[in-house]
Amino acid sequence: MKALLLVLCLLGVNHFASAMNHSGMIMDEKGMIMNANSDKLPNDCKKISENIDITIHAGHKHALKFNGKMFAFDNQEWDVKPCAKINITFINDDQIRHQLMIHGLPGYLYPEGMFHLELNGEGQLQASLIMPSQKKTYLVHCELPQHMEKGMKAQLKVDGGDGDLPSIPGLTAPVRADFYFVDWTQLSLSVLVFSALLGCTISFFIILNRTRIKDLFTKYLIRSTQKGG
Repeated sequence: MKALLLVLCLLGVNHFASAMNHSGMIMDEKGMIMNANSDKLPNDCKKISENIDITIHAGHKHALKFNGKMFAFDNQEWDVKPCAKINITFINDDQIRHQLMIHGLPGYLYPEGMFHLELNGEGQLQASLIMPSQKKTYLVHCELPQHMEKGMKAQLKVDGGDGDLPSIPGLTAPVRADFYFVDWTQLSLSVLVFSALLGCTISFFIILNRTRIKDLFTKYLIRSTQKGG
């Protein structure tokens, strides 16, 4: 019985280990790498044009330079040559989870057209990918809920790219600017109108009676001084 349990445990461990490293995914307690590629050339590349190292930081402090943003990468744009091999060092400067995802890559090399690095907290990961030769702009972002919307978005251009993506912090205009809707009810409108009328009435009263108000204030100060003396 003990031998059977031992065999089952070993099989379970082996199954768990294989689950952590399959289909282009490597995962441990620190984070995850998906679809890394350091040697397979895209179909439109005869050789690697350049071997470039890029370090990308992610975290709250990198968003402080952008009004209204919570998270960001330390840079918002990179430009590489066609068929470049990019060696990315991804560093998470926060205690919470952040991702670095690149979309739009050829699916025959990168399943779902995606390259993915993820850290569960402070730390770093390293992985490589090889870009196609096509002149194109690729989306780089964090896919965790609201992280991209709160600023963690950038663009990777190959050969200058085929244009800019919208809503890149500090680079391009947002698709839809932030707008904070006010639910105007009849009561809130009435309060607003009343407050405006009251403010105007008080202002006109002070202007029309400024001399009298000044005299009354002066008399009050004189009386106060006399009582104090």
